[in-house]
Amino acid sequence: MLTRVVQRAVVAPATIALTVAMWVGLPLWLLAAGLLSPLAPGWLRPVRLLWLLVVHLTLESVALVELFGLWVASGFGLWLRRPFFERIHYDVVQAYLWIFFHEARRVLRLQIETVGPTPDAHPGEPLLVFCRHAGPGDSFTLMYTLMHWYGREPRVVLKSTLAWDPALGVLLHRLPSRFVSAPRPGQDREADVGELARGLDENDAFVIFPEGGNFTPERRERSIARLHKLGLHGMARRAEEMIHVLAPRPGGVLAALDAAPEADVLLVAHTGLDHVVSVRDVWHALPMDKRISMGWWRIPREEIPQGREERIEWLFDWWDTVDDWVQEHRPVDLPRR
Repeated sequence: MLTRVVQRAVVAPATIALTVAMWVGLPLWLLAAGLLSPLAPGWLRPVRLLWLLVVHLTLESVALVELFGLWVASGFGLWLRRPFFERIHYDVVQAYLWIFFHEARRVLRLQIETVGPTPDAHPGEPLLVFCRHAGPGDSFTLMYTLMHWYGREPRVVLKSTLAWDPALGVLLHRLPSRFVSAPRPGQDREADVGELARGLDENDAFVIFPEGGNFTPERRERSIARLHKLGLHGMARRAEEMIHVLAPRPGGVLAALDAAPEADVLLVAHTGLDHVVSVRDVWHALPMDKRISMGWWRIPREEIPQGREERIEWLFDWWDTVDDWVQEHRPVDLPRR
């Protein structure tokens, strides 16, 4: 609750003020970025980074104004949870993603290749989406593809730090989602996940990242050590065999499978943006000039085991497959223009 109050009273107004300041001073910012460009590796790196920042702040500010208007129009929040307003909020997310994704692909020079059957192979059916966690760039790409390519309305389980994002934090609090933080006494996170996955309709996609965090070599080592500490030595040995992914945490996956027994599973892996986690990473990565891949595996419900231990084994088997796929589909450099 405190997060939401601070976000609306402090973060949101500060974002709009910063956006106005960026546009007012944009000629000077562009001049400074242009002068710095010869000192930075890559073609016009400071200018590219500046433009992405301006686009991001502008979208955040426009969305915040729209969200305030929707709050007023919904009877000052009284009817925000009704289907009509929920659909409008999904439309706001779609517009935000389309504009930013279009600009990011253009500025970063990215091509996206889809490998495997995709969510439109069997439209009109709910899906449980279990995705590799490899940085905000890849997660952003997943949300874009689910909404724009396949007409899905995602219900997402994500880290609580994203609640601080000025516009997306507000949007996700109004749409079906769950923010995961450090567990509190008496909190049943699996029950929260199961509640979110319950009652999916034909265009819904429940999305969870079983690894629980972005892959880094350090997190991989900590994950293995954690499994050994918990006495799960068999799972730890399997995690040691995975080079490009973290060992999946099965709790949320099992809760979702129990809560949505009618839904097939869609596994998603992507590679190419996993090293872009911070602003510093973006700086060093530009220009990207890459062809990146997204892999999809649709698993019919009847192929998923029923028992808890069997499902955990099934999940680790598939994560082995994802690890092998990432090894085989490294990003490809595009020819320089």
